[in-house]
Amino acid sequence: MYQNLLSPITINKLEIRNRVVYPSLGLLYSYDGTLNDRYYEYFREKARGGTGLVTVGPVGIDFIGSGGIIPMLDSDDAIPGFKKMTSVIKEEGARAWIQLFHAGAYSYPMLLKGDAPIAPSAVYSRYSKAMPREMTIEDIEKVREAFVSAAARAQEAGFDGVEILGSGGYLITQFLSSIKNQRTDAYGGSFENRVRFPKEVIERTRERLGADFPLTIRMAGNDFVTGSNTDNETKEFAKVYEAAGVDAISVTGGWHETHVPQLPASLPQSGFAFLAYNIKKEVSVPVMASNRISSPETAEKLLKDGYADMVSIGRGLIADPHWVNKAMVGRSDEIRPCVACLQGCMDNVMTGQPVTCVANPLAGYEGERIIEKCKTPKNVMVVGAGLAGLEAAVTAATAGHSVDLYEKNDEIGGQLWVAGAPPHKGELFKFVRYYQAMLWKHNVSLHLNTRVDDRLIREKNPDFLIVAEGAEPLLPPIDGMDDPSVISAWDLLKEDRLLGDEVAIIGGGAVGLETALKVAAKGTITPEILHFLFTYEAESVERLRELMFQGTSNVTVFEMLPKVGKDVGKSTKWVLMSDLDKYGVAFTTEAKVVSIKNGLLTYEKDGKTHQQQFDHIINAAGSKSVKNIAEKIEKMNIPFAVIGDGAQPGKINHAVHGGFLAALEI
Repeated sequence: MYQNLLSPITINKLEIRNRVVYPSLGLLYSYDGTLNDRYYEYFREKARGGTGLVTVGPVGIDFIGSGGIIPMLDSDDAIPGFKKMTSVIKEEGARAWIQLFHAGAYSYPMLLKGDAPIAPSAVYSRYSKAMPREMTIEDIEKVREAFVSAAARAQEAGFDGVEILGSGGYLITQFLSSIKNQRTDAYGGSFENRVRFPKEVIERTRERLGADFPLTIRMAGNDFVTGSNTDNETKEFAKVYEAAGVDAISVTGGWHETHVPQLPASLPQSGFAFLAYNIKKEVSVPVMASNRISSPETAEKLLKDGYADMVSIGRGLIADPHWVNKAMVGRSDEIRPCVACLQGCMDNVMTGQPVTCVANPLAGYEGERIIEKCKTPKNVMVVGAGLAGLEAAVTAATAGHSVDLYEKNDEIGGQLWVAGAPPHKGELFKFVRYYQAMLWKHNVSLHLNTRVDDRLIREKNPDFLIVAEGAEPLLPPIDGMDDPSVISAWDLLKEDRLLGDEVAIIGGGAVGLETALKVAAKGTITPEILHFLFTYEAESVERLRELMFQGTSNVTVFEMLPKVGKDVGKSTKWVLMSDLDKYGVAFTTEAKVVSIKNGLLTYEKDGKTHQQQFDHIINAAGSKSVKNIAEKIEKMNIPFAVIGDGAQPGKINHAVHGGFLAALEI
């Protein structure tokens, strides 16, 4: 079915069983620079799932370049731990790669015991919020040797290949960029001088490893930073890399400080594959495409269309490490989806927490959360087919229990149909596809259009009851919430409707902001229309941009706190706020709405009372748990668990992980 994706490929002289690469991703499973069982089990599962090439990393080559917060290979003492890692990966049939890392100016001073980060030049870093020290020639030679020595240790540890990190805005890209590299010596200025450091690192590493050992590089396809390198320059860097001795090139997007989203759902599937093709045209070694390639169909098409020779599946393999095995046997509908929310991966890393996955309760817990077949199967009744109930039902059935799942509506998914309605949130609907397949696979009896009450529970008399009733909109204590102009955000997101010219949103949390984006985007041109108008030059670029972002409603968000988006993840908040700004959404913060009458909204701000007229006012002030059954269950003498929003309103991980853990406790 996926003939190209699942075919072998050779890098240098090493054959790899398929074209799927698990790339390096920061995990934070330790904070002392060492590997541990959590790392081993995490990577074991990636290899066991059928992935062809599994990359361990980022791995620090010295303390100043990483702060010791990631695994380190800066001394021979670390080799035994990495030997165990290569054994874990290779025992499962995958090829073990390692990515060598130096952050340069991106190192955080608080991790460096008072030392300043080092970089090509003393240029302030917006990423680390620090001024680095300009590297001396001695520093350059020392770091170059650190790369080479770490690569030699990796070879001794049994890795099949070494990757040098030359992307993301880290040290090598800092040397390449004229806005970061302002040196006037042999390592700055001209193209030849700026590329000298990575060229020397590759050449010296190749010399140390030998001609037959695979050496690759991960490079930026476009820095996506004003004044820095574009895809015009990066293809020239790739030529230098190939001539210096790399055997394959992994192409990703831009720097961490770019204004162009690199990973969230706003980036279309395989949106940066064109960068890989830009490099592939210029080199003869295999090229890997990256970023937002999450389905076997997308991956296969990229290979079939000639964009790349291999594909990197990062977060997709966190969501489901058996991605390849399922694709191989034609069960892609059973692949647990990555929905590009970044909550368990990037948000965790950016707040110093270990990587998990909101969609996969086993990610990061591979050695701890084990689904064991039950010795005495029970009759399990699950009430509510939202995310929490679905995960609980599937997990309980996987463990061998007999499961009946009840849902009052005519379809599964619960609040997914609300959460997936705003722009760029449609990925959430993939959960419906996944759970439909899993309910069928594990013989869960699904009862739609069935409202459960205490009578039905007594009639069925289950051995265990899981209650996942979900939540409902919270009505804030505002006079006039029954005004004809007021609409629930949930109702609007479920069933789109005509709105007037002026629309207010009460509540500046995640739901309020995503609703604001949904409303502001109403009436803008679709991507298909934009493509048509651009193709035939029917309108000017300026007019097209206006049509993209000027909708049929003006939107104002009212929030009581000083800032909006308090519950939005750090890695996606800036993208959401940028989009809202492009659509012209206005914000009135530190404002308390006190009444609504015939669309006239009265609010208090700065000790004064203000009024503003709106055609429609949307309530996005929050939610509360539904406890129709939960309040009665204790009297029924049936073992039970209350999960998901029915226990307490929360995010996706609260539902999925809660449902999983509740099922394990049966």
